[in-house]
Amino acid sequence: KSTVPVGTADKVKKIIKENQKGKIEVDVVSNPEFLKEGSAIKDFQNPDRVVIGSDSEKAKKIMEKLYNPLARANRPILFTDIKSAELIKYASNAMLATRISFMNELSHLSEKVGADIKKVAQGMGLDNRIGPRFLQAGIGYGGSCFPKDVQALIQTIKKHKCDAKILESVEEVNQKQKLSLLPKLKSLIPKLKDKTIAVWGLAFKPKTDDIREAPAIQLIQELQKQGAKIKAFDPVAQKNSKKYLKNIEYAENPYKAIENADALLIATEWDEFRELDKEKIKSLLKTPYIIDGRNIWEPQDMKNLGFNYVGVGRQ
Repeated sequence: KSTVPVGTADKVKKIIKENQKGKIEVDVVSNPEFLKEGSAIKDFQNPDRVVIGSDSEKAKKIMEKLYNPLARANRPILFTDIKSAELIKYASNAMLATRISFMNELSHLSEKVGADIKKVAQGMGLDNRIGPRFLQAGIGYGGSCFPKDVQALIQTIKKHKCDAKILESVEEVNQKQKLSLLPKLKSLIPKLKDKTIAVWGLAFKPKTDDIREAPAIQLIQELQKQGAKIKAFDPVAQKNSKKYLKNIEYAENPYKAIENADALLIATEWDEFRELDKEKIKSLLKTPYIIDGRNIWEPQDMKNLGFNYVGVGRQ
């Protein structure tokens, strides 16, 4: 079930064979999971697809019986060879990561030429060959899957002496994007030493407390290197963040985080942030600077309210 490099099943088979006693028949099947953090139970009960890699007819029949309830519910079940099943999981995550980095790279062009990356994404997504998902520009991907899987696939590709130029670029773009809010902030506040910067969002995405590879963590650490004082709020990830972020103030709610702050950075697109009172936000900030790394608000609406508002790939 776990995400493992191509060829792992062969190694497992070899270990079993070398240590097998008697004539017990053992088959190895690759059945990768496609669960998303924050919606694992829903994904388990209603999978987009089930992938089963098997080189044994006996094992295939056992897996068919196991997944019969999903088959009767018309959920797609794909049987493949083992190596294809192992590669499908890595390829799927790498493709999604590629879409994110592609849109983030386009966001920089949008800023230069005066385009709106959200409108660009909307127009692209209406093409049924592309679709709307994972076209949101922001400050990069994180979590336990995409970074690890992209890096693992790069290593597997290189191990077999193939080129991994696209995926290496995907990773490079993502690493740069994690700090892309910093020059935007410094265009408003050139010297960050002793300035108080509020950060909304610490988890790598909403609906989880996972901060592994979260852009917010790296961004905060860089702000601290430049002498900024940090006040942060996240609905669920603050406890985990304390293991990695020292000398920052954790607020009990988003309003407390922005009291007398010189600027607000939005690093995670929690729904509750969208609904907050904008006039109250403006009154609590020392200066009405918002750097929105997730494009949760419309730039013109915010500017009409008196904010100096900067998004990603937008004017």
